[in-house]
Amino acid sequence: MIPFAVIGIDHRHCYTMAAHIQSAGGRLVGWATDGEPGTLDGWVRRFPDAPRRAAADLLTDPEVALILTAAVPCDRPGIAVAALEAGKHVLSDKPGALSRAQLDEIRAACTRADRHWAVDFSERFEVPGVTRADALVRDGAIGEVLDVTLLAPHRLNAATRPDWFWDRGRNGGILADIGSHQIDQVLHFAGTDEAQIVLAEADCLLRPPFQDRGRIALRAGRATGTILLNWFTPDGLPTWGDGRLFLTGTRGTIELRKYVDPAGQPGTDHVILVNDAPPERIDAAGDPLPFFSAFLCGLDGPLGPHPFKVTELAIRAQEMAEC
Repeated sequence: MIPFAVIGIDHRHCYTMAAHIQSAGGRLVGWATDGEPGTLDGWVRRFPDAPRRAAADLLTDPEVALILTAAVPCDRPGIAVAALEAGKHVLSDKPGALSRAQLDEIRAACTRADRHWAVDFSERFEVPGVTRADALVRDGAIGEVLDVTLLAPHRLNAATRPDWFWDRGRNGGILADIGSHQIDQVLHFAGTDEAQIVLAEADCLLRPPFQDRGRIALRAGRATGTILLNWFTPDGLPTWGDGRLFLTGTRGTIELRKYVDPAGQPGTDHVILVNDAPPERIDAAGDPLPFFSAFLCGLDGPLGPHPFKVTELAIRAQEMAEC
């Protein structure tokens, strides 16, 4: 088992990141965080046997091979660089960096240390329906993917959000933050790590200067990508967001209703396939989540460009929207 530690539990993604790494063969040997974030009680309930330790102790512990971080977004790059320089691999919550300078520092630290830095794009890596959609695309069920459209509404939960959530300098902005999930999916299904941003916009509608709506349009090879983001999930929805993925190919289409099918079928991960055969509705909730085991197994392999490409595009989109 691969010993790992967590530095920074400020975002709830820390729960699933650590749990999935454990399930894939990791062993949690300790964790550190600043202060007492709102996630603390939930973390202790989920991982009662893991000791709280100083971050410096975890970084210098020769047993620790991997550091996970879901710290305040502006703190993640510094944690990543410190971990890489200490000879640890890193898995970061998104966004992994908020500026191109931070991303360059991470890339240089990876090269110097010959260690991996990856980002948990959970809206792909932690969604079984995406695993099924990916398999259908690889099997040629819809032909060549020509368009990827993503709807990504999120629930604001304003009363429970910490101060850093409202500060763009600390959270990165809507495109750099939740937009990175969607850019990852566009590149993945387009089959390329090269893309151009055609449009990037962000609006501050209800709580200026907080960005609560965003749009990104990309061209990735022969495919196009359209991304719509917002913080307007209504209270009546039984989950945090009605995330949708639409794939249009030369031979058919796939729609994925990730987390809910409003007024439709119960459960999650509803995949709807339309091609030359009669339309098919697939329950993909039981499909595996292969990223985490593949990540651990690949730590001895070459460094991959994908998390850097996604993060760079998300940062560029955010910069365009700020102009």
